Amino acid sequence: MKDITFFYDPISPYAHLAFERLPEALMGHSVMVRYKPVLFAALLKANGQLGPAEIAAKRDWTYRHVSWLAHHHGVVLDLPAAHPFNPLPLLRLGLATATDDAPGETNRYATELLFRHVWRGGLDATDPERLAQLQALLQDHMAQREQPWLAPDSEAVKQRLRANTDEALALGLFGVPAMVLDGRVFWGHDALPMLRAQLEGDAWFDTQWDASAQRPEGVRRPQA
Repeated sequence: MKDITFFYDPISPYAHLAFERLPEALMGHSVMVRYKPVLFAALLKANGQLGPAEIAAKRDWTYRHVSWLAHHHGVVLDLPAAHPFNPLPLLRLGLATATDDAPGETNRYATELLFRHVWRGGLDATDPERLAQLQALLQDHMAQREQPWLAPDSEAVKQRLRANTDEALALGLFGVPAMVLDGRVFWGHDALPMLRAQLEGDAWFDTQWDASAQRPEGVRRPQA
């Protein structure tokens, strides 16, 4: 059985699309997927980047693009009432469901609740009443599994998020979704076919994975 780590932040529509389409991409393969929430903004900051929604023209394109991708692939995606927003409450709610044997992970059910909270219904992802309803669902889920619930604002939960984000940065991640398989990072919703090809043993990876990236720099733009 192969292990795939799926790094995500529910603020990302591309992460939502990848999450919804991942079962199709993995069909027929024996795979364990580990879902790890990270703070996307911290990845951007560490790499000196702006998010897609922080560049006016790219923001417009991003919302059109993800809406079309959802239509094309038959995935429900309703743009939330406001975007971007502060995802910390959602990330911490998710990691409040992590267990002692996998303290940085959310299971697929909890991950699905986080994504659908944002990307279904076109509502405000940060509305306190909705967040309270989401917390109640997650707490009930933990009770059914007879697992302890940690307060989302506890230091233990905050440390889980920091550890996940630090792990992502150590792996060289610069955005979400990012899927790690056999030490290789596959970035973005559109990398799902490539991820499947790796699982299927495509010989391209033996010769071209490293070779494709080994390009000399012709010029480097000065930093502002």
